[in-house]
Amino acid sequence: MRSSKSNQTDSIQNVSLPSTPNEDRRLLHRERLIPSYYEHISEDRPPYKSKASKNEEYYPLNRLNEDNVNENGIHLPKLNATEIKFFQLVAENNINDLQTYLDEHSELNVNCVNFQGMTALHVAVRKNAVQMVELLLEQPRIDIGDTILQAVRDNSVGVLVMLLEAQRKLSPGLEFAGASHSAEFPGHVTPLLLAAHCGHHEIVALLHSRGHTIARPHPPNCLCVTCKKSLMKEDPLYTSMTRLSIYRAVSSPAYIVHVSTDPILTALRIAEELIENAAANRQLSAAYLRLKDDVSSFAVELIGCCRTSEEVELVLKQTSGCHGQRHFVLPRLLMAVNYKQKEFVAHPNTQQVLESYWLGNWYYWKHKSLISKVWTVLTRIFLTPIILLMCMVLPRHSLVTHWQIPLNKLITHTSAYIVFLGLVFHISNRDKTEQRRGPPDTGAEGPLILYVCGYTWSAIRMCVMQGPRRYFTAMWNWAELIMLALFGISFVLWVAAAFEVANSGDDLERKYWDQHDPTLLAEGTFCLATIFAYFRLMFLCQLNYHLGPLQVSLGKMTIDIYKYIIVFTIIISAFATGLARLYQYYDGMVYEDEFGVKTVQVSSFTSLADTLKTLFWGLFCMAPLESADVVLANTKTPNNYEKVHENRHQYTELIGYYCFGCFEVISVIVVLNMLIATMSNTFQRVNDNVAIEWTFGRTEVYINYMMQTTLPSPFNLIPTASGMSNVVEWLRAKLNRSQGIHARWSLSYCCYIERDIESSIREDYSALMCVLVQRYFRDKAVVLGKGDVETELKNLKRELAAHNYITENSRT
Repeated sequence: MRSSKSNQTDSIQNVSLPSTPNEDRRLLHRERLIPSYYEHISEDRPPYKSKASKNEEYYPLNRLNEDNVNENGIHLPKLNATEIKFFQLVAENNINDLQTYLDEHSELNVNCVNFQGMTALHVAVRKNAVQMVELLLEQPRIDIGDTILQAVRDNSVGVLVMLLEAQRKLSPGLEFAGASHSAEFPGHVTPLLLAAHCGHHEIVALLHSRGHTIARPHPPNCLCVTCKKSLMKEDPLYTSMTRLSIYRAVSSPAYIVHVSTDPILTALRIAEELIENAAANRQLSAAYLRLKDDVSSFAVELIGCCRTSEEVELVLKQTSGCHGQRHFVLPRLLMAVNYKQKEFVAHPNTQQVLESYWLGNWYYWKHKSLISKVWTVLTRIFLTPIILLMCMVLPRHSLVTHWQIPLNKLITHTSAYIVFLGLVFHISNRDKTEQRRGPPDTGAEGPLILYVCGYTWSAIRMCVMQGPRRYFTAMWNWAELIMLALFGISFVLWVAAAFEVANSGDDLERKYWDQHDPTLLAEGTFCLATIFAYFRLMFLCQLNYHLGPLQVSLGKMTIDIYKYIIVFTIIISAFATGLARLYQYYDGMVYEDEFGVKTVQVSSFTSLADTLKTLFWGLFCMAPLESADVVLANTKTPNNYEKVHENRHQYTELIGYYCFGCFEVISVIVVLNMLIATMSNTFQRVNDNVAIEWTFGRTEVYINYMMQTTLPSPFNLIPTASGMSNVVEWLRAKLNRSQGIHARWSLSYCCYIERDIESSIREDYSALMCVLVQRYFRDKAVVLGKGDVETELKNLKRELAAHNYITENSRT
């Protein structure tokens, strides 16, 4: 019986029990085995020898003997009989007997460690024995070690307070640092860092009140003196893991709510920083992106805790962190769009408030039929001059206010764009059979130039209001700029053509015109501009529930095409360089057989331009099948009487066929099908997240028209009272410097006005944040409580099974 217990405890000695929050209950089995266990470990027993030691051909032991490794194995700390009894009393939480035992054994080392590297203080902390910890801390020369971190991890607030006070008495500075020689925690882990990782709200509050802080890392592209020294001297792996650990802590909601008065703003900014770190550190990009999703979810859940529109509106109207964008009615929403926080923007609470600003007081618009809506857009074409007149004469009229809501701006601008497209179509489709040199004379050129000038002014205004960074990151703005540039070049070529006709005076037919004639150049440029003008209609498709997701998928797939264009360019360049002039000698040769049938050499690989053209159309399987054929002209005998047809350059033709075939296989079969698969995956990914993707795209359209002027092009070129009032207000704020209104100027936003938030609104927002945070943690507690119940049941079943197993073994 003694031998069986000894063998049992011998096996337990070599098992390192995991350290988990449920260690308190799991120590129950270890307490029952402590006497026999420590009695056995104190014995000096010979090293363990396996059966393989008898066989000299056994590979592991032979390798160990060859490498002269110590055959006694790893030396672990051993406890003597006095220390074993000391550990037993601590594990049993027997305070009175322990006090007597310490008095009787004054020479006892209270910092002794077992084979796991644990001291008696570790055991007491893990058991959350407050009185036992207090007794051990009263002992002289007690080593606290990493027990503070142990208490933080186990969420033992009472034990933690005692340990912190004891550490402050011994060495105040070490309270804020981590454990430098801990076998369980890295050196950079501080108590506050670990508490934030674990999400222990109460401990984070306790440590923050005691002055604990977390130093935020510098940006990844920072080149300050400290960062340069860190790059040269510190271990890059340790530095990168420390940075990730710090961001994991500062991204914790339990930490954010204690260090920030605006948790939503802090979460959005941290998410943006995490994206930058993911781009700078590709090895850990997946971890950073997961953190970004978590901290973004925190901001989304906070906005989801709002219960009324007034609460959501109060959040979205905050101007902190929105430098240069305070003129927008919902600055926080604009900042979320700039940060690409799609879940935050697409949240139903956010969209509900945005929809109220978009519709204004025109609620019955949503109940109109499609025919009625189309009729409203068409009639607005004739109503626009009346709107201009009222904006100039009666700027404060109720109808003007009604026309200033964003939905009405969209209708007015759409009607004007229909007229613009009509003018473009009229000029582009004029009859060219009898056309002479010079600019077109359809009569629509003057209004078209006015429209283009109006759209140019609108683009400049939007760039100033949004800032160049946001304006030039939108692909639709690039499409508009390209369209306006093409129309501007066309107008310049019209003027050049008019001057050339006036100076030369000739009236030649089109077939005599020079290839670089300004009239021809103007027609080609105007053709491209017309394509871009009609293509911009897809921008409005984002407003439709059925066409919007398709348009978003098309935009995402366009990005995939851009990526594969680089691959195709490399492949085509490689083959074009080798095949450029391989068939140059045979260009234009004609072979005639004995039946008189002639075969002409195809201009495929005769020059660089022809080779590129052949390979490009080969991508779409539209290159001639004879592209790789070598046609050698007939050769004759010196007397020129007999034709010789047997001479062929087969090796050159073989190389041509081989290269052209390899190009088709690589580009068409492999890369082109990969592009199709990638685009299918992109479409499926967007389709799976269609609600968020479409809602975010629609929000961008809403914001664009909320910033537009009431009058569309070309009426926006005429100064109105509402437009001039902004200039007068800026000058008045600049000269008078009234309280709460500031006239600002910068290169990014030019001239703009910033208004301070009223103190009452700031107080309301602070109170709202407190309520939202309380709702957030209450909801989290309910969710985690359900998960904890299931976890507790599983742990209890495991412990009962282990208890039954030990009982059966003890009986046998």
